[in-house]
Amino acid sequence: MIYLDYQATTPLAPEARAAMLRWLEGPGEGDGFANPSSTHKGGRAAAAAVEVARDQVAALLPKGGRVFFTSGATEALNWALLRGAEVMPGGVAGLSIEHAASLQCLERLHAIVLPVDSEGVALPPDPALIPENGIVAAMLVNNEVGTIQPVAEYAAAAHAKNSLLLCDAVQGFGRVEMPEGADLIAISAHKIHGPKGIGALWIKDGIDLPPLMFGGAQEQGMRSGTVSPALCAGFGAAAALAAERLDEDAAHVERLWSLARDMLPEWTINGAVDARYHGNLNIRREGVNGLRLMSDARNVAFSLGSACGSGSGKVSHVLRAMGVNEADARASIRLGWGRYTSEQELRDGLIAIKDAARLQGVN
Repeated sequence: MIYLDYQATTPLAPEARAAMLRWLEGPGEGDGFANPSSTHKGGRAAAAAVEVARDQVAALLPKGGRVFFTSGATEALNWALLRGAEVMPGGVAGLSIEHAASLQCLERLHAIVLPVDSEGVALPPDPALIPENGIVAAMLVNNEVGTIQPVAEYAAAAHAKNSLLLCDAVQGFGRVEMPEGADLIAISAHKIHGPKGIGALWIKDGIDLPPLMFGGAQEQGMRSGTVSPALCAGFGAAAALAAERLDEDAAHVERLWSLARDMLPEWTINGAVDARYHGNLNIRREGVNGLRLMSDARNVAFSLGSACGSGSGKVSHVLRAMGVNEADARASIRLGWGRYTSEQELRDGLIAIKDAARLQGVN
């Protein structure tokens, strides 16, 4: 299989896997299985590993905040919005192209919808749409079309109204520069070659967010439940590797972007070309049925949009928000690549996709 679905998840880095193994060992192999809340030697070692990982993740985030581990970004976003709205009761607003993890919370909170333009980039903040003493949600990199959002502008607009800015940075963490001014940032390990099942919420110092769960003192009393040293260690190792390889990975992604653009001149790009993370290529072609294309090019892993909504049969809410009509939306596919994608793999994958399009009568 040629894997071109990096927005859905990324391959586990060997370094992350190696970091996890010690903390999965059982009796007779070591004491890595210990509970990090235990006070004996094994527990203290596990707790230390969690804190090392916390520091590694925090190194890619702004100064002046604290990382709290969660089961993933979905949990982090739900925590920030649903619990945050309890202490910031002035209302909620969010971009129309937010991930479903935020969007469904926003709908539940009857949030104001902040529009985007036809390029998939948020319009300049309108003070009339920004709540007073509330929360504004603005993602960093859109998961479906890869567009980079003006988070700093929205943070300034939120702060002018004494509101908080929540940033879903899942697709940008470890890939692009973190935005200035965010008060809450949600991230996920498996988008940066870490393990699934762990993410984090970064909370700026001075922000009084209620605890997510009760029942123990874990995560400084903010999220009860036994912490997994193995998952934390994998997340930390992946973050440290992303920091180390930031420039190298970015240069590789740019080379693959150029290759794909050269091989697909007939396809139309959905979303801005420049204000975009270039590891995401969302494209459409008149006459193409995206769902059938996936079936005909079955040796290539790509998607029609968000993995969370791929089985719904619904047209992408992101493309709808951009004004893309239904026919063009159904003719759209999303290709994603990154660190472990070779140029030859991408070339072979694109040839397979083009061959599958010809089966539909599209040359």
